[in-house]
Amino acid sequence: MDAPELTDLIPIPQIWERLDRVEHRLLEASRADDPFLTEIAQHGLLAGGKRFRPLLAQLTAEFGPNLDHRAIDAGAAVELIHLGSLYHDDVIDEATTRRGATSVNSNWTNTIAILAGDFLMARASEVAASTLGQEAVRLLARTYAELVEGQTLELQVDHDLNHGPTEYYRIIGGKTASLIRTSARLGAMASDAPPEVIEAVSTWAWEIGMVFQITDDALDLVATDGYLGKPAGSDIGEGKFTLPVLLALGGPEGIRISELLSAPRPYPEEAVAEVIDLVRSGGYVDRALEEAASRVASAQQAVMALPEGDAKGVLGRLGTYLLGRVTAART
Repeated sequence: MDAPELTDLIPIPQIWERLDRVEHRLLEASRADDPFLTEIAQHGLLAGGKRFRPLLAQLTAEFGPNLDHRAIDAGAAVELIHLGSLYHDDVIDEATTRRGATSVNSNWTNTIAILAGDFLMARASEVAASTLGQEAVRLLARTYAELVEGQTLELQVDHDLNHGPTEYYRIIGGKTASLIRTSARLGAMASDAPPEVIEAVSTWAWEIGMVFQITDDALDLVATDGYLGKPAGSDIGEGKFTLPVLLALGGPEGIRISELLSAPRPYPEEAVAEVIDLVRSGGYVDRALEEAASRVASAQQAVMALPEGDAKGVLGRLGTYLLGRVTAART
């Protein structure tokens, strides 16, 4: 069974029309005076992607009375931050592909990837400053600081068997949920939504951001290589122990998992496969999904404070959609 498409989940034509305009704005904002830098900066954009963050900005902009070009710029700004951070992440992770295409660091060099990432994030600030105001620029700067803090903590605990869920939540809060929250908040700000609405969508988006990452990490353990577009268990192979693995380390399977993950790196494929089997059979993926479901419920509470309308209905369904991706991958 396949998960529903986002286009089916969000049957609001003007949102998709604005998202098309975001694409044009991204290409415009990522253009440099130097054609070489333009090519590099747009490499990741042209590779595609779900555009989940700018989509959230368009969705929450529906809660304000003034829908204009500012919602487009809000979507472009958060995607530029996201893409710039991915360029940097690929250097850190020594990744060779991104979104089905050769990564910038692999296609060119680490130095070029870092510079292009810096350029994209500078452009994000420029876009925000031009139409969204000083508060938006501060918000984006603070969010990028949170992204860096999350990444730094993750590097500290890579291959560390002694950290637990508390550190994991801090990592995904910084690396994922912070920008998802900012995307929703900036969209609502861009359409002059009331303060109480801005706070409600921010609360909702923080929880949804945590769910987004927890379910992504669960997919790495239950989906096929074909579904993921990369080998299953890649997180384990990279020494990034996600919530199901951390929960399993605290259970009766923990001793065997610790033995397997204490081996010299890179871990043998059979060791990763055994860890995945132990985590799955012990029910730890389901326990992680219970945490995600609890956060979906918290997000739903925030939605209740929002004004009635199509956008409210979509926000109410998005958490279930994210959980459903894992169910679909398992069947």
